[in-house]
Amino acid sequence: MAPQIRQILVLFLASFSLFSRYNAFKDDLNHYFEEEMGGAYDPRYPWYYGKLDGSMMSSSFQRYTVASALTGTVVNVDDFGTTGDKTRDTEAFEKAWMKACSSKGAVVLLVPQGKNYVLKPIRFSGPCKSNLTIQMYGNVAASDDRSDYEEDSRHWLVFDRVDNLLVEGGGGKLDGNGKIWWQNSCKINKNLPCKGAPTALTFYKSKNLRVRNLNIQDAQQIHVSFERCTGVRASGFKITSPEESPNTDGIHITNTKNIQVKSSVIGTGDDCISIVSGSQNVQATDITCGPGHGISIGSLGSKNSKALVSGVTVDGAKLSGTTNGVRIKTWQGGSGTASNIKFQNIEMSNVKNPIIIDQNYCDQSKPCDEQSSAVQIKDVVYNNIKGTSSSEVAIDFDCSKNRPCQGIVLQNVNLQYQDDGAAKAVCNNVKLKEGDTVPKCP
Repeated sequence: MAPQIRQILVLFLASFSLFSRYNAFKDDLNHYFEEEMGGAYDPRYPWYYGKLDGSMMSSSFQRYTVASALTGTVVNVDDFGTTGDKTRDTEAFEKAWMKACSSKGAVVLLVPQGKNYVLKPIRFSGPCKSNLTIQMYGNVAASDDRSDYEEDSRHWLVFDRVDNLLVEGGGGKLDGNGKIWWQNSCKINKNLPCKGAPTALTFYKSKNLRVRNLNIQDAQQIHVSFERCTGVRASGFKITSPEESPNTDGIHITNTKNIQVKSSVIGTGDDCISIVSGSQNVQATDITCGPGHGISIGSLGSKNSKALVSGVTVDGAKLSGTTNGVRIKTWQGGSGTASNIKFQNIEMSNVKNPIIIDQNYCDQSKPCDEQSSAVQIKDVVYNNIKGTSSSEVAIDFDCSKNRPCQGIVLQNVNLQYQDDGAAKAVCNNVKLKEGDTVPKCP
């Protein structure tokens, strides 16, 4: 009976996975029609709403076909010798990945619920032959031995060139065990040299990604990074680390196009969401942020580099007790543009810098030299932003003398100083249009 029961269980899990992928497709299709055909389209701000071409639609239909639902394969990491030992668990996950990635058809890579695993750094490399679903249901912890990261000190778990991937959580946690890294950070101990630490979870050069319901805590540095990806739907994240943990951004987006992040709760020691150069058509909706440094575009233009960011919409966010609210930050000496940006429907509570543009950003021990060039910031809309500032200056536009901020719009903004007295706005070198706004620029 045991083989028959096992066969039935495998069949059920494979069918469930395909049903899950089918539902994900339906959600994406609904999202497409809502944005392209429904009331969400706003002709005043056309930059964000691109067209989903035929090849993308065809690819989505191919990915989510249910014709092969009864031929799926389940690859369970426990079948490859997991024991809770970091060496054996790492080997087991690598072997399970090789089988799942090389198999054809619909494949589920299962990390069972209620189990605990410890992993050294792993790179899960594609391309894969399968339509792959990863069910990350168990608890996976990072090795806290820094010598395990000698070959790659900047990554823990990496999905490299894996297209058409669905990763979903189900009750377990990804734990970066970051404490040992934070203790050795120059931001904690000023006597130590400044070195990078691993990102807990990285998606690299991958297309058509769906990532949902992951619970990630205590990353060594960044929690989740999308790098050089195209077509991403990420939702249901719960990301937590202590407020004092250094550089622990929640979700980092770089050189990535057509990405949506929604319905996520993020509280870390750095930016809840950071969006940097090369990112286009980014949408963040229903985001709860705090503690942390807020939602940031940048930093951009460091070391005289060229930066390009466009088509960013943050629509629906609650920020509480954060250092910043919605921020754009650039270094002097950079070039390029940050443009076509919209922050709307945002609630602030006890936020130190609710609205801030800083073109004189300088995150280093010695003062930054004044330079003539700067990243151009233009066409930024702030709409329906309300709440309280923990500092007297609730709106701070510190723009470049040589590259003033252009096309900045404030409408239906009401920010109050939480202590006695009215909040203030500081507006340097900015070309501004103000509607119903409190406070107003002098």
